[in-house]
Amino acid sequence: MLNGKNILLGITGGIAAYKTTFLVRLLIKAGADVKVVLTESASSFVSPLTLATLSKNPVLTSFIAENDDGISWNNHVELGLWADLMIVAPATANTLSKMANGTCDNLLLAVYLSAKCPVYFAPAMDLDMYKHPTTKATFEKLESFGNVMIPATSGELASGLVGEGRMAEPEDILTFINEHLSRGLPLTGKKVMITAGPTYEAIDPVRFIGNHSSGLMGFELAKAAANLGADVLLVSGPSHLSISHIAVKMVQVVSAEEMYRAVHGYYDAMDIVICAAAVADYRPKTVAEQKIKKKETELSLELVKNKDILKSLGEQKGEQFLVGFALETENEVENAFGKLKNKNLDAIVLNSLNDSGAGFQMATNKISFLDKNLKIKTFDLKTKAEVALDIWNEIIGRIHA
Repeated sequence: MLNGKNILLGITGGIAAYKTTFLVRLLIKAGADVKVVLTESASSFVSPLTLATLSKNPVLTSFIAENDDGISWNNHVELGLWADLMIVAPATANTLSKMANGTCDNLLLAVYLSAKCPVYFAPAMDLDMYKHPTTKATFEKLESFGNVMIPATSGELASGLVGEGRMAEPEDILTFINEHLSRGLPLTGKKVMITAGPTYEAIDPVRFIGNHSSGLMGFELAKAAANLGADVLLVSGPSHLSISHIAVKMVQVVSAEEMYRAVHGYYDAMDIVICAAAVADYRPKTVAEQKIKKKETELSLELVKNKDILKSLGEQKGEQFLVGFALETENEVENAFGKLKNKNLDAIVLNSLNDSGAGFQMATNKISFLDKNLKIKTFDLKTKAEVALDIWNEIIGRIHA
């Protein structure tokens, strides 16, 4: 949910401010761009230099900024417009009261009042302060403005008391925001499995049979599904690509047999499965234990057929929505509909190597989406990220029909 998002982190003067170093790291790891605004008292609890190093952005503490070019000002309006969401953590009773009543006596509060984005606040204060009627009224007032409270937890407090008032842990803050942002998305609550990349079939310890698939289409499908609210399992053959998304779990395999075992191990729990991997149809019957030496002018390999992963999933299909890929060079539509029927699919994505810009190791793709009701929709050449969204829109339209 946070990948590619601009996040403003407002830090106020409470002992829990030390935890924000971990929060910034988690936000960066989730793919967000983070800018930090500190109140003056917060800098007594956490170092601006540490936060600047972790966020890779200057930390802002006041309206006035001094640099080598002289004196300038930190534009709170620009910051408020830049942010996709704002987090105030820790949010002290003092700052929360000011937020609720429109007091604007520091940069953080000016940014808050200028923000056009969702605002989350994570209270942190002592037990009696947290339970005080005025604090409860502040929470209710802020939530009535549309702000979202990340509830404090119970535990040992700075005063030595034990009870409610501890700021939520950084990991829990991240989980809370991800879950909140995912509500209402079309794939929320859906478990999705996607296969991607090639498979490599060993000839000897150093050689293999493979293909030119980069895995990009499958990775973009996984990323798009996660951004649409799904819990995603990505089963990938060898690929130079990586993915960092809190909602994507990646399982790496090498051979077709390994991919077969992996997808069948998770299949029953899935709602939607897309097989975008370019699985090798054949493998060597025997694999040499040592590197094959160059002796003869010719080398013969006996190949045997691999299991058809997609067909095996179709044979065991229950309530899953199952989608395959077909890369064709002739009689494209006829062959694709044939595969769809023979493998008991709900839909199939057709690529043609005859289309310029489509196929392996391309940043773009040109597809047609065919379903079991013999409907076909053809799309223009697009980036694979855009193609992934087109595919998901077609699937979502059918599972919610």
